[in-house]
Amino acid sequence: MLSYATLGEAEAALGRSLTFAEDIWFRYTARMPNYLLFYHNIIFLFVIFSLAPLQLALIELGFPASVSSFKIQPKICLPPTSFFQCYKDVMRVFLLIVDPLQLSSYPTIKFVGIRTGLPLPSLWEVALQLLVYFVVEDYGNYWIHRLLHCKWGYEKIHCVHHEFTTPIGFATPYAHWAEVLLLGIPSFAGPAMVPCHMITFWLWIALRQLEAIETHSGYGSHHTSFM
Repeated sequence: MLSYATLGEAEAALGRSLTFAEDIWFRYTARMPNYLLFYHNIIFLFVIFSLAPLQLALIELGFPASVSSFKIQPKICLPPTSFFQCYKDVMRVFLLIVDPLQLSSYPTIKFVGIRTGLPLPSLWEVALQLLVYFVVEDYGNYWIHRLLHCKWGYEKIHCVHHEFTTPIGFATPYAHWAEVLLLGIPSFAGPAMVPCHMITFWLWIALRQLEAIETHSGYGSHHTSFM
């Protein structure tokens, strides 16, 4: 919720007219509590985990011969039931683990200083903060992943993620609940170290999940065009 009652108060506080984006942000958030803004992440994650992998699944199921040469495992084609079962399992983890985690983590978001007010961040600020977040997350994710591949970590936790031996986008968050929690640490570490605006935080969460879906899609990055 913004601390300005009217548009005029906001412009007076900033000493200038609001930009087009700031005007939209003011109208959308002026009377909305900050915790509700943060909970938008639940909607974003649901949409991303549902629609982004769906596009890949529909292409693979509808045109298997056309895309097989671009797959890491070109001779394996999963049936529709496998995609659907994976999605159901992921949504169960989403409802039982991710949603409660999001609902309970707002005090932490507030504590580290992620802001919702005006002015909005510049494009340079957003870009530099995202760069920091990707570097921090990649470094932390690497070491947690290595830890989970030790004997105990793999047998007790990480083996669940490898139940889908053929990678598909829907299997990106398919994992043991403990792994979901552990891998959330490096994703949040960057914003905790370099606090940002809520819009940047939303963008970071979305880009991070899209990157993970692409990584787990089962298609090699060395292919650049369809033949």
